[in-house]
Amino acid sequence: MAAQATDALSQAEPTDDDLITAWGLVHEAVNLLEPKLLRGITPDGRDMAGPWFEVLIRLQRTPGHRLPMSRLAREVSLSTGGFTKLADRLEREGYLERAACDTDRRVVYATLTGQGLAFIDAVRDKHVRRLREHLLAALGADGVWNLAALMRTLRDSAAE
Repeated sequence: MAAQATDALSQAEPTDDDLITAWGLVHEAVNLLEPKLLRGITPDGRDMAGPWFEVLIRLQRTPGHRLPMSRLAREVSLSTGGFTKLADRLEREGYLERAACDTDRRVVYATLTGQGLAFIDAVRDKHVRRLREHLLAALGADGVWNLAALMRTLRDSAAE
């Protein structure tokens, strides 16, 4: 009987309130988890701001450790002006350098420095431990794969 009720619910069109609730739960989960993932995460035990982490981890995971600044700004949901300020701070810390594109002078690359790579490597290790604790433990392996697939679908549909 319960299986039939679940099947009927899964076939029903979500109500307006269901949609609002689902989206609200996404926001609540991210807002509650992000501080747990980034609190005291730096090698010297400081908290890390989400945009700093996102920029550095994206550069660390990219071959050659460099991306166009405009792409990074878009991927971390910052305006170009906001991203420029963040890049200024990361550059002052010695974590990234800017480099002009040889073929298109409109393009400026953000490139992870050796110091930046060492820093984000240490941060990444702590981050992965916390992801295992707060994400994998809560969802299980199948849940992590399903979450990634759902979020990729949402991201790709929003980018169209």
